[in-house]
Parts: sequence; C-alpha cells; structure tokens
Amino acid sequence: MGAFNRPLMEFDMAVDEKTFDLNARPQSARVEEKLYNVRFKTDEERSHLIITDTDMCLRCTDKPCTTFCPVTVYKWERDDRKISVGYEKCVECGACRIGCPYFNIEWHYPKGGFGVQYKNG
Repeated sequence: MGAFNRPLMEFDMAVDEKTFDLNARPQSARVEEKLYNVRFKTDEERSHLIITDTDMCLRCTDKPCTTFCPVTVYKWERDDRKISVGYEKCVECGACRIGCPYFNIEWHYPKGGFGVQYKNG
C-alpha cells in the first residue's frame, strides 16, 4: 500500500518525531507582527483594486469587504457614503476577488516591480 493510500493517522504516525511533533501547538501571532517583514512598493499612478460600481456599495447592507480583508484595505466612509480603498497596503491575497457577494471588486496584479514584497518567503 503506497503512502497516498494509507489512512491519515497511519501516515502521521510514520513521520519521524524529531522533525514533526504531533502535540506541538501552532505559534500564533497578530497580523501586524506577521506583516513586519513585508515591504510594499506602491504604484502611485494606478490602483490594482477597483470598485466597479460605487452605487452597488451603497445598496450593500453588510459591507463584507470591510471585514474579510486581512489588512483592512477596504473601509466604509460614513460621511462620504463610499468605500475607500487603501490599495497601498494590499498583501495580494486575493480574498476580495471572491469575498464581495456582488463581485464588485476588480483585482489585478500590480505592474511589474510594484506591490507586496515578502522578505522571508
């Protein structure tokens, strides 16, 4: 029986305990701590995140874009009654492509040389 056909528990027990601790608890860190080594090179001329229909944001009651982004790129401006997009701090995770229930966010990769630059990864 090959490694891919074995039950998961049997496969886990076969792993050398020196390289993998089954009882180890994952290290948790705040998002801010994880982003410490991330660098951003912002394209000042063009955003890679675009709200396609601003009227749709007015009709949206839940504003999920303000919660699903891990670095809070999207913020509801109550006084202006619009979503502001802080694309400069985007980590390019792509959550906004699938998170908006109305598919109202257009996402493109930044131009070459711009965007997020991971230091250790």
